[in-house]
Amino acid sequence: MISDWLNSSRYTVIFTGAGMSTESGLPDFRSANQGMWQQKDPSRVASIEALNNNVEEFMDFYRKRVIRVKEYGPHKGHRLLSEWEKRGLVKSIITQNVDGFHQKAGSEHVAELHGTLQTVFCNSCGKVFNSEEYANGIYQCTTCGGYLRPSVVLFGEMLPEEPFNIAFEEAARAELFIVLGSSLSVTPANQFPLIAKENGAQLVIVNQEETPLDRFADQVIHDRKIGDVLVEWDRLLK
Repeated sequence: MISDWLNSSRYTVIFTGAGMSTESGLPDFRSANQGMWQQKDPSRVASIEALNNNVEEFMDFYRKRVIRVKEYGPHKGHRLLSEWEKRGLVKSIITQNVDGFHQKAGSEHVAELHGTLQTVFCNSCGKVFNSEEYANGIYQCTTCGGYLRPSVVLFGEMLPEEPFNIAFEEAARAELFIVLGSSLSVTPANQFPLIAKENGAQLVIVNQEETPLDRFADQVIHDRKIGDVLVEWDRLLK
């Protein structure tokens, strides 16, 4: 059924959350099992206030996150989405993830709602650097000497306007909107599936556990790996 929808849809939009990344082996830093949030209070170490007033702990925390992202990469699901984009089956991806794996897999039209750990920038002059700087313990701008920070949304910051607006427009245009690995519990990002649905899109949700929006979906898949589901759909498409 979903393969038929993919074939007939003229505008398919993909929405990905943490479940997409964990299948690459990247731990979900919010989960209880990984312990990162048990050891650190995110509002204290991953916030604007921490960057301004507790900079050493802020940099140490994000250096560990940057290094962890560099230890992993895209899985077969990421690569299939990239292939589907090249084949014209997928128009765009909206992601809550900050690992940059969609782009590494070759996807070009990606709206990163929460930014990326693939780059850092100077908090003073705005100059952008590869996050390799952070991984190597370089925390100051070579141009002005200001502190470098990851290009992600910190606690206390608004979502970046450009990707949010792109995501809104893409959701409104979608004929088929597919959610992959998101609990759909974080606002305002969890409104995009509803925007798509309100504009006439078919809604598909693939997530290990139930989500608050399952009742609005045309098809729901639980307890399966995203990569396996996408491989199955791709086989049916061919």
